[in-house]
Amino acid sequence: MEEYLPVLKKSSLFSGVRPDEINAMLKCLSARQKHFKKEEFIIRSGDYIHSVGMVLSGTALIIQEDFWGRRTIISEVMPGTLFAETYACLSSLPIEMSVISDSECDVLFLDFNKILTVCTSACTFHTRLIQNFLSSIARRNLTLTKKMQHMSKKTIREKLLSYLSAESLKSNASTFDIPFNRQQLADYLSIDRSALSNELSKLQAEGILTYKKNRFTLKEDFHE
Repeated sequence: MEEYLPVLKKSSLFSGVRPDEINAMLKCLSARQKHFKKEEFIIRSGDYIHSVGMVLSGTALIIQEDFWGRRTIISEVMPGTLFAETYACLSSLPIEMSVISDSECDVLFLDFNKILTVCTSACTFHTRLIQNFLSSIARRNLTLTKKMQHMSKKTIREKLLSYLSAESLKSNASTFDIPFNRQQLADYLSIDRSALSNELSKLQAEGILTYKKNRFTLKEDFHE
């Protein structure tokens, strides 16, 4: 676990916690580490979960599949980011989405009950941990709210421009990289991939943006 201390230190869960405290905390939380190959299920829809996950290396995707197997990407999970915290809070309910590795990745699982219960040794840092955990849930809700803003747009063009505008503002630059390839972006916005590609071509032809793979540049003189 020592090799992942830099990731843990930067994570929201361990914000403000010293490295030596993190090691003690991991023991307190019955932490366990597991490796996953690319496109391997980390959590399957229908599972009952009692642990909170955190990606240590690589990336994962939170996805939802319908009856016919059509996939929608809810969000990407980067190193240091928690996932499944809401369902860990509601352990009596089966999870309604899946988490799948987008590359080879290592994942840390933490016992949810031990996060919210101060241990018998009365760790001085446990209050900070609980505060950080609640902040993480709040950030997750904000992320889902932002996605709903994109999804609420009526047309493919509006959904695309809403998403790309948000990514540009997040990076504070007109040229930026997005975390998705074309199929993943289509899944994230719940639109057909060919329709997405066609709309991107139109937007580029109209001088609204340029792109190459996952790098985009928005033109500042565009007004819809």
